[in-house]
Parts: sequence; structure tokens; C-alpha cells
Amino acid sequence: MNTPPHNPLHGVTLEAMLTELVAQLGWDGLAQRIDIRCFKSDPSIKSSLTFLRRTPWAREKVEALYLRTRRG
Repeated sequence: MNTPPHNPLHGVTLEAMLTELVAQLGWDGLAQRIDIRCFKSDPSIKSSLTFLRRTPWAREKVEALYLRTRRG
């Protein structure tokens, strides 16, 4: 029986990732690391989630940053 590859993001919602990143880095720190307007201009979790769910390249950047912060 083949086991699927380990996915470190399995079970982690985009909202949970974003909330944790904002708690760790703040909106300014997040905007410095990922140059996205929704993190710079009047940022909120709700508006950022809307953008990230519609924009695969931006979501990938958030996921990569989340993984980097988790590894320490």
C-alpha cells in the first residue's frame, strides 16, 4: 500500500496561516516579506483571505513564508 507524501500544510487553513503570520510579524512585517497591496493598504484578515483565495501565486508565497516561520 502506498502512503501519500507528507504534506506539512495538511489540515492548516489559509485563515490559520494568515492569522499566525500576522500575530508573529504584524501587517508591516508581512508586507515587507510579501509585496502584496492587501497587506499594505488597510489590511484585514477578511480582505486578505478573499485576495489570496483568488490568486494562486500570492497564496503560494504565504504558504512558503508560513513554512519558513514554522521551521524556525
